[in-house]
Amino acid sequence: MNDRQNPHDPYYQQPQIVGYDEYGQPVYQQPGQQEQQHQQPQGQYDPYAQQQGYGYDPYAQHQQAQQHDPYTAQQPQPQPQAYGYDGYGYDTGQQPAAVDTTAQWNIPQQAPAPAAAPAPTPPQREPEPVVPEQRRADRDYGTGQFSFIEEPDEDSEDVIDWLKFTESRSERREEARRRGRNRMVALIVVAALVVVGGVGYLWSAGKIPGLGGSEKQTAATTGPQQRDVIVVHLHNTKKGGTSTALLVDNVTTKQGTTVLLPNSLAVADDEGNTTTLGKSVDDDGSDGTRESIDTLLGTRISGTWRLDTPYLENLVELVGGIEVDTDTDVPDTKKGASPLVKKGQAQTLSGQMAVAYATYRGPGEAETKQLMRFGQVMRGVLRKISDDPKAATITVQTLAQILDPSLPERDLGASLAKLAEHAKIGDYKTALLPVQPDGTLTDAATESVVKDILGGTVKAPDKDAAVRVAVKNGTGNDDGTESARIKLVNGGYAFVSGGNTGTEVSSEVVYKAAADKEKATQVAKTLGLPATAVKQGKPAANADVSVVLGQDYKIK
Repeated sequence: MNDRQNPHDPYYQQPQIVGYDEYGQPVYQQPGQQEQQHQQPQGQYDPYAQQQGYGYDPYAQHQQAQQHDPYTAQQPQPQPQAYGYDGYGYDTGQQPAAVDTTAQWNIPQQAPAPAAAPAPTPPQREPEPVVPEQRRADRDYGTGQFSFIEEPDEDSEDVIDWLKFTESRSERREEARRRGRNRMVALIVVAALVVVGGVGYLWSAGKIPGLGGSEKQTAATTGPQQRDVIVVHLHNTKKGGTSTALLVDNVTTKQGTTVLLPNSLAVADDEGNTTTLGKSVDDDGSDGTRESIDTLLGTRISGTWRLDTPYLENLVELVGGIEVDTDTDVPDTKKGASPLVKKGQAQTLSGQMAVAYATYRGPGEAETKQLMRFGQVMRGVLRKISDDPKAATITVQTLAQILDPSLPERDLGASLAKLAEHAKIGDYKTALLPVQPDGTLTDAATESVVKDILGGTVKAPDKDAAVRVAVKNGTGNDDGTESARIKLVNGGYAFVSGGNTGTEVSSEVVYKAAADKEKATQVAKTLGLPATAVKQGKPAANADVSVVLGQDYKIK
Protein backbone atom coordinates (compact mmCIF):
# COMPACT_ATOMS: atom_id res chain seq x y z
CA MET A 1 0.00 0.00 0.00
CA ASN A 2 1.38 3.40 -0.92
CA ASP A 3 2.19 5.24 2.34
CA ARG A 4 1.78 8.56 0.62
CA GLN A 5 -1.94 8.19 1.11
CA ASN A 6 -1.78 6.76 4.63
CA PRO A 7 -3.29 9.40 6.85
CA HIS A 8 -2.79 7.40 10.09
CA ASP A 9 1.04 7.65 10.39
CA PRO A 10 1.82 10.46 12.86
CA TYR A 11 5.40 10.76 11.63
CA TYR A 12 4.55 10.86 8.03
CA GLN A 13 5.35 14.00 6.12
CA GLN A 14 3.65 14.38 2.81
CA PRO A 15 6.02 14.91 -0.12
CA GLN A 16 5.38 18.00 -2.12
CA ILE A 17 3.48 17.64 -5.40
CA VAL A 18 5.09 19.65 -8.16
CA GLY A 19 2.66 18.75 -10.97
CA TYR A 20 0.74 16.05 -12.82
CA ASP A 21 1.69 13.94 -15.75
CA GLU A 22 -0.42 13.47 -18.88
CA TYR A 23 -2.28 10.56 -17.25
CA GLY A 24 -3.38 12.66 -14.32
CA GLN A 25 -0.91 11.09 -11.84
CA PRO A 26 0.91 13.42 -9.37
CA VAL A 27 4.60 14.20 -9.82
CA TYR A 28 6.42 14.60 -6.47
CA GLN A 29 9.52 16.57 -5.53
CA GLN A 30 12.78 14.71 -6.22
CA PRO A 31 14.47 12.98 -3.30
CA GLY A 32 17.69 14.89 -3.68
CA GLN A 33 16.00 18.15 -2.98
CA GLN A 34 14.20 16.67 -0.02
CA GLU A 35 17.43 15.28 1.48
CA GLN A 36 19.05 18.71 1.44
CA GLN A 37 16.21 20.06 3.50
CA HIS A 38 16.18 17.25 6.08
CA GLN A 39 19.82 15.99 6.31
CA GLN A 40 21.14 15.75 9.93
CA PRO A 41 24.71 15.54 11.38
CA GLN A 42 26.38 12.19 11.54
CA GLY A 43 25.76 10.09 14.61
CA GLN A 44 22.68 11.93 15.62
CA TYR A 45 19.48 10.01 15.68
CA ASP A 46 16.69 11.65 13.82
CA PRO A 47 13.50 9.64 13.85
CA TYR A 48 11.83 12.09 11.49
CA ALA A 49 14.56 11.67 8.93
CA GLN A 50 14.33 7.88 9.17
CA GLN A 51 10.59 8.08 9.07
CA GLN A 52 10.85 10.39 6.08
CA GLY A 53 13.04 7.93 4.31
CA TYR A 54 10.68 5.12 5.19
CA GLY A 55 7.57 7.00 4.38
CA TYR A 56 8.73 8.68 1.23
CA ASP A 57 9.75 5.65 -0.76
CA PRO A 58 7.95 2.44 0.09
CA TYR A 59 9.82 0.65 -2.67
CA ALA A 60 13.37 1.23 -1.30
CA GLN A 61 15.37 -1.17 0.94
CA HIS A 62 14.33 -0.86 4.58
CA GLN A 63 17.17 -2.51 6.51
CA GLN A 64 18.99 0.67 7.26
CA ALA A 65 15.87 2.61 7.91
CA GLN A 66 14.72 0.03 10.42
CA GLN A 67 17.91 -0.36 12.46
CA HIS A 68 17.04 2.79 14.42
CA ASP A 69 13.28 2.35 14.33
CA PRO A 70 12.08 1.59 17.84
CA TYR A 71 8.79 0.30 16.46
CA THR A 72 10.44 -2.52 14.49
CA ALA A 73 13.34 -3.51 16.77
CA GLN A 74 11.73 -6.63 18.23
CA GLN A 75 10.11 -7.86 15.05
CA PRO A 76 11.76 -10.23 12.60
CA GLN A 77 12.76 -8.40 9.52
CA PRO A 78 11.72 -9.78 6.22
CA GLN A 79 14.12 -10.16 3.41
CA PRO A 80 14.54 -7.01 1.47
CA GLN A 81 12.53 -7.03 -1.65
CA ALA A 82 12.90 -4.65 -4.46
CA TYR A 83 9.83 -2.96 -5.77
CA GLY A 84 9.30 -1.36 -9.06
CA TYR A 85 6.91 1.46 -9.82
CA ASP A 86 5.22 1.40 -13.17
CA GLY A 87 3.33 4.63 -12.80
CA TYR A 88 0.03 3.04 -11.72
CA GLY A 89 0.86 2.07 -8.11
CA TYR A 90 0.94 -1.70 -8.70
CA ASP A 91 3.16 -4.17 -6.78
CA THR A 92 5.13 -6.05 -9.46
CA GLY A 93 7.12 -8.25 -7.00
CA GLN A 94 10.56 -7.55 -8.41
CA GLN A 95 12.69 -4.67 -9.41
CA PRO A 96 12.72 -4.20 -13.18
CA ALA A 97 15.84 -3.25 -15.01
CA ALA A 98 16.85 0.31 -14.51
CA VAL A 99 16.14 2.02 -17.77
CA ASP A 100 15.09 5.40 -16.47
CA THR A 101 18.02 7.71 -17.11
CA THR A 102 16.23 10.68 -15.54
CA ALA A 103 15.95 8.93 -12.12
CA GLN A 104 12.34 10.14 -11.92
CA TRP A 105 10.73 6.84 -11.03
CA ASN A 106 13.71 5.10 -9.15
CA ILE A 107 14.09 6.63 -5.76
CA PRO A 108 17.52 5.89 -4.07
CA GLN A 109 17.63 4.06 -0.78
CA GLN A 110 18.11 5.90 2.45
CA ALA A 111 21.76 5.32 3.32
CA PRO A 112 23.16 5.51 6.88
CA ALA A 113 24.82 8.69 7.83
CA PRO A 114 28.60 8.62 6.89
CA ALA A 115 31.26 9.18 9.49
CA ALA A 116 32.66 12.15 7.67
CA ALA A 117 30.80 15.24 6.72
CA PRO A 118 28.64 14.64 3.76
CA ALA A 119 29.74 16.02 0.48
CA PRO A 120 27.68 18.86 -0.84
CA THR A 121 24.80 17.72 -2.94
CA PRO A 122 25.08 18.73 -6.54
CA PRO A 123 22.29 20.93 -7.78
CA GLN A 124 19.37 19.04 -9.18
CA ARG A 125 17.62 20.00 -12.35
CA GLU A 126 13.90 19.76 -12.80
CA PRO A 127 13.20 16.41 -14.46
CA GLU A 128 10.88 16.19 -17.38
CA PRO A 129 7.93 13.84 -16.97
CA VAL A 130 8.18 10.67 -18.92
CA VAL A 131 5.66 8.10 -19.86
CA PRO A 132 5.66 5.24 -17.35
CA GLU A 133 6.38 1.85 -18.72
CA GLN A 134 3.54 -0.47 -19.54
CA ARG A 135 2.49 -2.84 -16.79
CA ARG A 136 2.98 -6.50 -17.24
CA ALA A 137 -0.08 -8.54 -18.02
CA ASP A 138 1.24 -11.71 -16.37
CA ARG A 139 0.84 -10.33 -12.87
CA ASP A 140 -2.12 -10.92 -10.60
CA TYR A 141 -3.14 -7.77 -8.81
CA GLY A 142 -5.36 -7.45 -5.76
CA THR A 143 -8.06 -4.86 -5.35
CA GLY A 144 -6.40 -3.49 -2.26
CA GLN A 145 -3.25 -2.60 -4.22
CA PHE A 146 -5.05 0.09 -6.23
CA SER A 147 -4.94 3.68 -5.13
CA PHE A 148 -7.17 6.41 -6.52
CA ILE A 149 -6.66 10.08 -6.22
CA GLU A 150 -10.37 10.88 -6.39
CA GLU A 151 -12.67 8.54 -4.53
CA PRO A 152 -16.44 8.62 -5.17
CA ASP A 153 -18.07 11.00 -2.79
CA GLU A 154 -21.55 10.09 -1.64
CA ASP A 155 -22.07 13.61 -0.36
CA SER A 156 -21.81 14.96 -3.90
CA GLU A 157 -24.61 12.63 -5.00
CA ASP A 158 -26.71 13.85 -2.12
CA VAL A 159 -26.09 17.44 -3.15
CA ILE A 160 -27.10 16.66 -6.73
CA ASP A 161 -30.23 14.91 -5.55
CA TRP A 162 -31.09 17.86 -3.32
CA LEU A 163 -30.59 20.31 -6.18
CA LYS A 164 -32.78 18.21 -8.42
CA PHE A 165 -35.42 17.98 -5.70
CA THR A 166 -35.29 21.72 -5.09
CA GLU A 167 -35.51 22.47 -8.79
CA SER A 168 -38.39 20.06 -9.35
CA ARG A 169 -40.25 21.45 -6.34
CA SER A 170 -39.83 24.98 -7.64
CA GLU A 171 -41.12 23.88 -11.02
CA ARG A 172 -44.09 22.20 -9.38
CA ARG A 173 -44.86 25.34 -7.42
CA GLU A 174 -44.66 27.46 -10.55
CA GLU A 175 -46.85 24.99 -12.42
CA ALA A 176 -49.36 25.05 -9.56
CA ARG A 177 -49.44 28.87 -9.68
CA ARG A 178 -49.93 28.80 -13.44
CA ARG A 179 -52.76 26.29 -13.14
CA GLY A 180 -54.33 28.38 -10.42
CA ARG A 181 -54.27 31.45 -12.64
CA ASN A 182 -55.77 29.48 -15.52
CA ARG A 183 -58.53 28.15 -13.28
CA MET A 184 -59.27 31.63 -12.02
CA VAL A 185 -59.52 33.00 -15.56
CA ALA A 186 -61.76 30.10 -16.58
CA LEU A 187 -64.03 30.65 -13.57
CA ILE A 188 -64.33 34.35 -14.36
CA VAL A 189 -65.22 33.62 -17.99
CA VAL A 190 -67.80 30.99 -16.99
CA ALA A 191 -69.32 33.31 -14.40
CA ALA A 192 -69.56 36.10 -16.97
CA LEU A 193 -71.25 33.77 -19.46
CA VAL A 194 -73.70 32.57 -16.81
CA VAL A 195 -74.56 36.15 -15.85
CA VAL A 196 -75.02 37.21 -19.47
CA GLY A 197 -77.08 34.11 -20.24
CA GLY A 198 -79.23 34.58 -17.16
CA VAL A 199 -79.87 38.23 -17.93
CA GLY A 200 -80.69 37.34 -21.51
CA TYR A 201 -83.12 34.67 -20.39
CA LEU A 202 -84.81 36.97 -17.88
CA TRP A 203 -85.03 39.69 -20.48
CA SER A 204 -86.52 37.35 -23.08
CA ALA A 205 -88.95 35.99 -20.48
CA GLY A 206 -89.93 39.53 -19.47
CA LYS A 207 -88.93 39.04 -15.82
CA ILE A 208 -86.63 42.04 -15.50
CA PRO A 209 -88.27 45.05 -13.81
CA GLY A 210 -88.89 47.73 -16.36
CA LEU A 211 -88.47 45.23 -19.20
CA GLY A 212 -91.32 42.89 -18.37
CA GLY A 213 -93.45 40.90 -20.75
CA SER A 214 -96.12 43.58 -21.00
CA GLU A 215 -93.58 46.23 -21.97
CA LYS A 216 -91.99 43.84 -24.44
CA GLN A 217 -95.31 42.98 -26.04
CA THR A 218 -96.34 46.64 -26.12
CA ALA A 219 -93.08 47.52 -27.86
CA ALA A 220 -93.57 44.64 -30.29
CA THR A 221 -97.13 45.58 -31.16
CA THR A 222 -96.17 49.14 -32.02
CA GLY A 223 -93.91 47.97 -34.84
CA PRO A 224 -94.38 45.78 -37.88
CA GLN A 225 -95.47 42.27 -37.01
CA GLN A 226 -95.71 38.98 -38.80
CA ARG A 227 -98.84 36.89 -38.24
CA ASP A 228 -100.13 33.67 -39.69
CA VAL A 229 -103.90 33.38 -39.49
CA ILE A 230 -106.12 30.51 -40.58
CA VAL A 231 -109.85 30.21 -40.12
CA VAL A 232 -111.46 26.98 -38.92
CA HIS A 233 -115.09 26.07 -39.53
CA LEU A 234 -116.37 23.15 -37.46
CA HIS A 235 -119.33 21.57 -39.23
CA ASN A 236 -121.65 19.45 -37.10
CA THR A 237 -122.66 16.75 -39.52
CA LYS A 238 -125.32 15.28 -37.19
CA LYS A 239 -127.14 18.26 -35.72
CA GLY A 240 -126.16 20.87 -38.26
CA GLY A 241 -124.66 24.26 -37.63
CA THR A 242 -121.11 25.59 -37.67
CA SER A 243 -118.63 27.05 -35.25
CA THR A 244 -115.90 29.42 -36.44
CA ALA A 245 -112.55 30.32 -34.90
CA LEU A 246 -109.37 32.08 -36.00
CA LEU A 247 -106.07 30.38 -35.21
CA VAL A 248 -103.52 33.21 -34.91
CA ASP A 249 -99.77 32.66 -34.72
CA ASN A 250 -98.09 35.96 -33.87
CA VAL A 251 -94.50 35.34 -34.87
CA THR A 252 -93.34 38.70 -33.51
CA THR A 253 -94.66 38.29 -29.97
CA LYS A 254 -94.39 34.46 -30.03
CA GLN A 255 -97.99 34.12 -28.93
CA GLY A 256 -100.72 31.80 -30.15
CA THR A 257 -104.40 32.66 -29.88
CA THR A 258 -107.73 31.13 -30.74
CA VAL A 259 -110.24 33.88 -31.52
CA LEU A 260 -113.82 32.62 -31.33
CA LEU A 261 -116.24 34.32 -33.75
CA PRO A 262 -119.97 34.16 -32.94
CA ASN A 263 -122.30 33.19 -35.76
CA SER A 264 -124.25 36.40 -35.14
CA LEU A 265 -121.27 38.52 -36.22
CA ALA A 266 -122.39 40.94 -38.94
CA VAL A 267 -120.32 40.66 -42.12
CA ALA A 268 -120.76 41.73 -45.71
CA ASP A 269 -121.61 39.22 -48.39
CA ASP A 270 -120.25 39.10 -51.94
CA GLU A 271 -122.59 41.89 -53.03
CA GLY A 272 -121.79 44.06 -50.03
CA ASN A 273 -125.03 43.32 -48.21
CA THR A 274 -124.95 42.77 -44.47
CA THR A 275 -125.35 39.20 -43.32
CA THR A 276 -124.31 37.05 -40.38
CA LEU A 277 -121.23 34.91 -40.18
CA GLY A 278 -123.26 31.72 -39.85
CA LYS A 279 -125.22 32.45 -43.04
CA SER A 280 -122.08 33.46 -44.88
CA VAL A 281 -120.46 30.10 -44.15
CA ASP A 282 -123.48 28.26 -45.53
CA ASP A 283 -124.20 30.55 -48.49
CA ASP A 284 -120.92 32.11 -49.60
CA GLY A 285 -118.64 29.20 -48.88
CA SER A 286 -115.09 29.36 -47.64
CA ASP A 287 -113.73 31.98 -50.02
CA GLY A 288 -116.52 34.52 -49.56
CA THR A 289 -116.55 34.13 -45.80
CA ARG A 290 -112.78 34.47 -45.58
CA GLU A 291 -112.89 37.74 -47.51
CA SER A 292 -115.74 39.05 -45.37
CA ILE A 293 -113.80 38.40 -42.18
CA ASP A 294 -110.72 40.04 -43.66
CA THR A 295 -112.73 43.11 -44.47
CA LEU A 296 -114.37 43.28 -41.09
CA LEU A 297 -111.33 42.66 -38.88
CA GLY A 298 -108.57 43.96 -41.12
CA THR A 299 -106.79 40.63 -41.11
CA ARG A 300 -105.24 38.54 -43.84
CA ILE A 301 -106.36 34.98 -43.52
CA SER A 302 -104.00 32.64 -45.33
CA GLY A 303 -106.42 29.74 -45.67
CA THR A 304 -109.60 28.02 -44.58
CA TRP A 305 -109.73 24.69 -42.74
CA ARG A 306 -113.10 22.97 -42.91
CA LEU A 307 -113.20 20.47 -40.06
CA ASP A 308 -116.21 18.19 -39.99
CA THR A 309 -117.02 16.48 -36.68
CA PRO A 310 -115.97 12.96 -37.86
CA TYR A 311 -112.52 14.33 -38.73
CA LEU A 312 -112.28 16.08 -35.37
CA GLU A 313 -113.03 12.75 -33.70
CA ASN A 314 -110.30 11.02 -35.74
CA LEU A 315 -107.84 13.82 -35.01
CA VAL A 316 -108.32 13.50 -31.26
CA GLU A 317 -107.81 9.74 -31.52
CA LEU A 318 -104.63 10.21 -33.57
CA VAL A 319 -103.04 12.41 -30.91
CA GLY A 320 -103.97 9.95 -28.16
CA GLY A 321 -106.82 11.82 -26.52
CA ILE A 322 -106.86 15.23 -24.87
CA GLU A 323 -107.28 16.71 -21.40
CA VAL A 324 -109.82 19.44 -20.80
CA ASP A 325 -111.22 21.20 -17.73
CA THR A 326 -114.89 20.61 -18.47
CA ASP A 327 -117.48 23.07 -17.17
CA THR A 328 -120.58 20.86 -17.47
CA ASP A 329 -121.82 17.31 -17.83
CA VAL A 330 -122.59 16.22 -21.36
CA PRO A 331 -125.38 13.64 -21.42
CA ASP A 332 -125.16 10.52 -23.50
CA THR A 333 -127.45 10.11 -26.46
CA LYS A 334 -128.80 6.91 -24.91
CA LYS A 335 -131.53 7.39 -22.40
CA GLY A 336 -130.72 6.38 -18.85
CA ALA A 337 -126.98 6.19 -19.54
CA SER A 338 -124.44 8.00 -17.44
CA PRO A 339 -123.09 11.30 -18.78
CA LEU A 340 -120.75 10.91 -21.70
CA VAL A 341 -118.55 13.73 -20.39
CA LYS A 342 -118.37 14.57 -16.70
CA LYS A 343 -117.67 17.97 -15.24
CA GLY A 344 -114.25 18.27 -13.61
CA GLN A 345 -110.62 19.25 -13.85
CA ALA A 346 -108.28 17.58 -16.36
CA GLN A 347 -110.86 15.25 -17.82
CA THR A 348 -109.46 12.88 -20.42
CA LEU A 349 -111.59 12.96 -23.56
CA SER A 350 -111.61 10.48 -26.38
CA GLY A 351 -112.53 11.46 -29.91
CA GLN A 352 -116.24 10.87 -29.43
CA MET A 353 -116.27 12.66 -26.08
CA ALA A 354 -114.33 15.62 -27.52
CA VAL A 355 -116.85 16.07 -30.33
CA ALA A 356 -119.76 15.84 -27.90
CA TYR A 357 -118.22 18.45 -25.58
CA ALA A 358 -117.19 20.85 -28.42
CA THR A 359 -120.69 20.92 -29.93
CA TYR A 360 -122.76 20.82 -26.74
CA ARG A 361 -125.04 23.76 -25.96
CA GLY A 362 -127.23 23.31 -22.94
CA PRO A 363 -130.85 24.40 -22.73
CA GLY A 364 -131.07 28.17 -22.45
CA GLU A 365 -127.30 28.67 -22.85
CA ALA A 366 -125.87 31.41 -24.99
CA GLU A 367 -123.92 30.58 -28.11
CA THR A 368 -120.78 31.84 -26.49
CA LYS A 369 -120.81 28.92 -24.01
CA GLN A 370 -120.64 26.40 -26.81
CA LEU A 371 -117.93 28.44 -28.55
CA MET A 372 -115.78 28.40 -25.43
CA ARG A 373 -116.03 24.59 -25.25
CA PHE A 374 -114.99 24.37 -28.87
CA GLY A 375 -112.01 26.57 -28.08
CA GLN A 376 -111.02 24.29 -25.18
CA VAL A 377 -111.03 21.25 -27.46
CA MET A 378 -108.93 23.02 -30.11
CA ARG A 379 -106.36 24.03 -27.51
CA GLY A 380 -106.24 20.46 -26.14
CA VAL A 381 -105.59 19.15 -29.66
CA LEU A 382 -102.80 21.66 -30.25
CA ARG A 383 -101.12 20.66 -26.98
CA LYS A 384 -101.02 17.02 -28.10
CA ILE A 385 -100.12 17.41 -31.76
CA SER A 386 -96.42 17.38 -32.71
CA ASP A 387 -94.58 20.69 -33.00
CA ASP A 388 -92.46 19.24 -35.79
CA PRO A 389 -93.85 20.40 -39.16
CA LYS A 390 -93.15 17.07 -40.85
CA ALA A 391 -94.79 15.03 -38.11
CA ALA A 392 -97.79 17.39 -37.98
CA THR A 393 -98.17 17.12 -41.76
CA ILE A 394 -98.18 13.34 -41.50
CA THR A 395 -100.99 13.59 -38.92
CA VAL A 396 -103.01 15.77 -41.31
CA GLN A 397 -102.39 13.38 -44.17
CA THR A 398 -103.53 10.47 -42.04
CA LEU A 399 -106.94 12.12 -41.66
CA ALA A 400 -107.47 11.63 -45.41
CA GLN A 401 -109.50 14.82 -45.46
CA ILE A 402 -110.29 16.81 -48.57
CA LEU A 403 -108.93 20.23 -47.76
CA ASP A 404 -109.69 23.65 -49.14
CA PRO A 405 -107.37 24.61 -52.00
CA SER A 406 -106.31 27.70 -50.04
CA LEU A 407 -104.73 25.52 -47.36
CA PRO A 408 -102.96 22.35 -48.62
CA GLU A 409 -101.77 19.62 -46.29
CA ARG A 410 -98.21 20.91 -46.00
CA ASP A 411 -99.30 24.45 -45.13
CA LEU A 412 -101.88 23.23 -42.64
CA GLY A 413 -99.32 20.94 -40.97
CA ALA A 414 -96.80 23.78 -40.70
CA SER A 415 -99.41 26.14 -39.17
CA LEU A 416 -100.57 23.55 -36.64
CA ALA A 417 -96.95 22.77 -35.66
CA LYS A 418 -96.24 26.44 -34.90
CA LEU A 419 -99.39 26.78 -32.85
CA ALA A 420 -98.58 23.53 -31.02
CA GLU A 421 -95.19 24.94 -30.03
CA HIS A 422 -96.90 27.87 -28.29
CA ALA A 423 -99.58 25.70 -26.71
CA LYS A 424 -97.06 23.27 -25.18
CA ILE A 425 -95.21 25.98 -23.26
CA GLY A 426 -98.27 27.97 -22.19
CA ASP A 427 -97.93 30.89 -24.63
CA TYR A 428 -101.43 30.31 -25.88
CA LYS A 429 -104.79 31.82 -25.02
CA THR A 430 -108.40 31.74 -26.15
CA ALA A 431 -110.35 34.96 -26.74
CA LEU A 432 -114.00 35.51 -27.57
CA LEU A 433 -114.91 38.34 -29.92
CA PRO A 434 -117.87 40.09 -28.26
CA VAL A 435 -120.57 41.47 -30.52
CA GLN A 436 -123.65 43.56 -29.98
CA PRO A 437 -127.16 42.15 -30.41
CA ASP A 438 -127.22 43.50 -33.98
CA GLY A 439 -123.99 41.67 -34.73
CA THR A 440 -121.77 44.72 -34.88
CA LEU A 441 -118.55 45.14 -32.93
CA THR A 442 -118.26 47.33 -29.90
CA ASP A 443 -115.41 49.77 -29.54
CA ALA A 444 -114.00 47.69 -26.71
CA ALA A 445 -114.11 44.54 -28.83
CA THR A 446 -112.46 46.31 -31.69
CA GLU A 447 -109.64 47.56 -29.49
CA SER A 448 -109.02 44.32 -27.58
CA VAL A 449 -109.17 41.93 -30.52
CA VAL A 450 -107.90 43.95 -33.43
CA LYS A 451 -105.32 45.98 -31.51
CA ASP A 452 -104.04 43.45 -28.99
CA ILE A 453 -104.39 40.20 -30.93
CA LEU A 454 -104.26 41.30 -34.54
CA GLY A 455 -101.52 43.88 -34.07
CA GLY A 456 -103.13 47.11 -33.02
CA THR A 457 -103.41 48.56 -36.52
CA VAL A 458 -105.07 47.38 -39.65
CA LYS A 459 -102.52 46.02 -42.04
CA ALA A 460 -101.82 48.21 -44.99
CA PRO A 461 -104.06 47.13 -47.85
CA ASP A 462 -102.80 46.36 -51.28
CA LYS A 463 -102.29 49.23 -53.64
CA ASP A 464 -105.49 48.45 -55.55
CA ALA A 465 -107.48 47.28 -52.51
CA ALA A 466 -110.65 49.12 -51.56
CA VAL A 467 -110.58 51.52 -48.64
CA ARG A 468 -112.43 50.11 -45.64
CA VAL A 469 -114.96 52.47 -44.16
CA ALA A 470 -116.60 51.80 -40.81
CA VAL A 471 -119.98 53.44 -40.41
CA LYS A 472 -121.91 54.15 -37.22
CA ASN A 473 -125.48 55.33 -37.46
CA GLY A 474 -126.23 58.35 -35.24
CA THR A 475 -129.07 59.77 -37.27
CA GLY A 476 -131.79 58.27 -35.13
CA ASN A 477 -133.14 56.51 -38.23
CA ASP A 478 -132.45 52.82 -38.82
CA ASP A 479 -132.32 53.39 -42.55
CA GLY A 480 -129.22 55.54 -42.20
CA THR A 481 -126.85 52.59 -42.14
CA GLU A 482 -128.31 50.96 -45.25
CA SER A 483 -128.28 54.24 -47.12
CA ALA A 484 -124.61 54.81 -46.35
CA ARG A 485 -123.75 51.22 -47.27
CA ILE A 486 -125.25 51.54 -50.73
CA LYS A 487 -123.41 54.80 -51.45
CA LEU A 488 -120.05 53.46 -50.28
CA VAL A 489 -120.29 50.14 -52.12
CA ASN A 490 -121.26 51.91 -55.32
CA GLY A 491 -118.28 54.21 -54.80
CA GLY A 492 -115.88 51.25 -54.62
CA TYR A 493 -115.36 51.25 -50.87
CA ALA A 494 -115.49 48.31 -48.50
CA PHE A 495 -118.32 48.83 -46.07
CA VAL A 496 -117.84 47.85 -42.43
CA SER A 497 -120.87 48.10 -40.20
CA GLY A 498 -120.22 49.77 -36.87
CA GLY A 499 -123.76 49.48 -35.57
CA ASN A 500 -125.88 52.19 -34.05
CA THR A 501 -124.83 54.90 -31.64
CA GLY A 502 -126.49 57.79 -29.86
CA THR A 503 -127.98 60.61 -31.84
CA GLU A 504 -125.40 63.03 -33.16
CA VAL A 505 -126.07 66.52 -34.46
CA SER A 506 -123.29 66.62 -37.04
CA SER A 507 -121.47 63.95 -38.96
CA GLU A 508 -117.74 63.21 -38.70
CA VAL A 509 -115.25 61.54 -41.02
CA VAL A 510 -112.13 60.51 -39.08
CA TYR A 511 -108.74 59.44 -40.44
CA LYS A 512 -105.55 58.55 -38.56
CA ALA A 513 -102.46 59.43 -40.59
CA ALA A 514 -101.89 62.48 -42.73
CA ALA A 515 -101.55 60.21 -45.74
CA ASP A 516 -105.18 59.12 -45.25
CA LYS A 517 -106.62 62.64 -45.34
CA GLU A 518 -107.31 62.49 -49.06
CA LYS A 519 -109.11 59.16 -48.62
CA ALA A 520 -111.29 60.64 -45.89
CA THR A 521 -112.08 63.65 -48.08
CA GLN A 522 -113.26 61.39 -50.91
CA VAL A 523 -115.41 59.37 -48.48
CA ALA A 524 -117.04 62.58 -47.27
CA LYS A 525 -117.85 63.60 -50.87
CA THR A 526 -119.30 60.15 -51.56
CA LEU A 527 -121.65 60.43 -48.58
CA GLY A 528 -122.56 64.03 -49.37
CA LEU A 529 -120.89 65.45 -46.24
CA PRO A 530 -119.08 68.80 -46.11
CA ALA A 531 -115.25 68.99 -46.07
CA THR A 532 -115.42 70.45 -42.56
CA ALA A 533 -116.57 67.02 -41.33
CA VAL A 534 -113.15 65.53 -42.11
CA LYS A 535 -110.98 65.39 -39.01
CA GLN A 536 -107.81 63.68 -37.93
CA GLY A 537 -108.29 61.37 -34.99
CA LYS A 538 -108.56 57.73 -34.05
CA PRO A 539 -110.67 55.69 -36.44
CA ALA A 540 -111.95 52.20 -35.77
CA ALA A 541 -109.18 49.64 -35.55
CA ASN A 542 -110.69 47.54 -38.34
CA ALA A 543 -111.08 50.36 -40.85
CA ASP A 544 -109.06 52.95 -42.69
CA VAL A 545 -111.68 55.65 -42.23
CA SER A 546 -114.48 55.89 -39.67
CA VAL A 547 -117.76 57.69 -40.26
CA VAL A 548 -120.32 58.75 -37.66
CA LEU A 549 -123.57 59.74 -39.35
CA GLY A 550 -125.29 62.67 -37.70
CA GLN A 551 -128.61 64.32 -38.22
CA ASP A 552 -127.09 66.44 -41.00
CA TYR A 553 -126.75 63.33 -43.19
CA LYS A 554 -129.40 63.09 -45.89
CA ILE A 555 -130.93 59.63 -46.15
CA LYS A 556 -131.90 58.64 -49.69
